[in-house]
Amino acid sequence: MHTEFQNLIKQVKSCKICKNSLPRGIRPVFQVHSESRILIAGQAPGRKVHDSGIPFDDASGERLRDWMAISKDTFYDAMSIAVLPIGMCYPGAGKSGDLPPRKECAPAWRKLLLSQIKNLQLTLVIGQYAMAYHLPNTKGSLTSIVKSWKTFMPDIIPLPHPSPRNNIWLKKNPWFQEELIPALRLRIKESLKE
Repeated sequence: MHTEFQNLIKQVKSCKICKNSLPRGIRPVFQVHSESRILIAGQAPGRKVHDSGIPFDDASGERLRDWMAISKDTFYDAMSIAVLPIGMCYPGAGKSGDLPPRKECAPAWRKLLLSQIKNLQLTLVIGQYAMAYHLPNTKGSLTSIVKSWKTFMPDIIPLPHPSPRNNIWLKKNPWFQEELIPALRLRIKESLKE
């Protein structure tokens, strides 16, 4: 990785924009390399990920890696997979789960970081906040956007959040496991080979 990109990563890791709004303190959690082939555009780290400092180091990550049919080694190889949430620090807990990503983070860092990835083959857009950012002209519910996944292929695949909180959604939408997951796995394989 060239020096300019390394300096940018250092700046993001030492960001203090949201300092006074983060109940558990600042800890940007992401991984990126200029040669990353797949981008996981998530929402924001959860509490467990904040504590470990490792992206998707929780039950959501286990499910996501299963959906992708890849090993932890591949997932945590930044030359293969970039993980850039919309908000890079844990936003805190609300009444029905974690709070939304902080609004300051994406405008400050997202375009700068994405512009440095030169070999991107596929973007997985996970959850409604990531969809609002990466698919701004797409209207409808999360379910309708995910259901229309074929319209975004081959460069983008929208996904629900892999959190255990979405078990009911997964049961109500069997087409996701039957149709989208096999296509996702194939596209992941292709993207890592290209």
